[in-house]
Amino acid sequence: MVRNLVDQQLLVAKAETDKLDRDPMVVQALDAARQQILAEAYMSRKLGTSAEPTDAEVNEYFNTHPELFAKRKIYRLQEISIKAPKEKQDAIRAQLTASKTLNDFGTWLKAEKYEVKAAQGVKPAEQLPQEMLPRLAAMPDGQAMMVNTPDGVLVIVLAGSQAQPVTLEQAKPAISRLLQQQARQKAAKAELDNLKAAAKIEYVGEFVDAGKEPEVAKPAAAAKPAEAAAPVEPAAATAAPAADAADADAISKGVSGLN
Repeated sequence: MVRNLVDQQLLVAKAETDKLDRDPMVVQALDAARQQILAEAYMSRKLGTSAEPTDAEVNEYFNTHPELFAKRKIYRLQEISIKAPKEKQDAIRAQLTASKTLNDFGTWLKAEKYEVKAAQGVKPAEQLPQEMLPRLAAMPDGQAMMVNTPDGVLVIVLAGSQAQPVTLEQAKPAISRLLQQQARQKAAKAELDNLKAAAKIEYVGEFVDAGKEPEVAKPAAAAKPAEAAAPVEPAAATAAPAADAADADAISKGVSGLN
């Protein structure tokens, strides 16, 4: 530790000798770091430590999310990412519904010259997007659903699943951390909203849209099931479904060690 501090001080002294602390890019980076540190310090002091959730709150979360706990599953998924303009998505959904097998659907996609990427993998419930999980948990093996993506659609086929439940006692530490995190995030947002209201910020010109709350994209309605079949021949590996929600990530850290 001491050696690292000495090494760092030597480098800082040399940087100052070379007048790097006057370089415009360095000055900008230092100012940004200072602002970030001050903002975090204010929030940390203002919010303090979140109170421990009660047993009733933990039990309620456990009972209202059976797909993560009592009915938790391990999912084997086949994913087909299709690049397509918005006006073509209804036709793709209709073809998925009409196709008797996934191979038939893949043949149609190739004939229509859609850019397709396919992948498959195994994921536990807590590693899947929270908004998708209830629908996926209710699907029998072999069914498919389609969700919108920024540049097209993603077809997700439930190739198979295996029940692997988690008890309340096992899940309690992870749920407690999650509820504390949610409470802290809520308090931070309320404080930030109060500060914005007091400051009376007005966005003008090209920055008008910066003051608007971003719209949250909603998943498309589930498509009619397609029969389970071999996956479409992969063109390349595709990314996993949308990034996990914060609560699913927190649960993942607490539950993953139980497998």
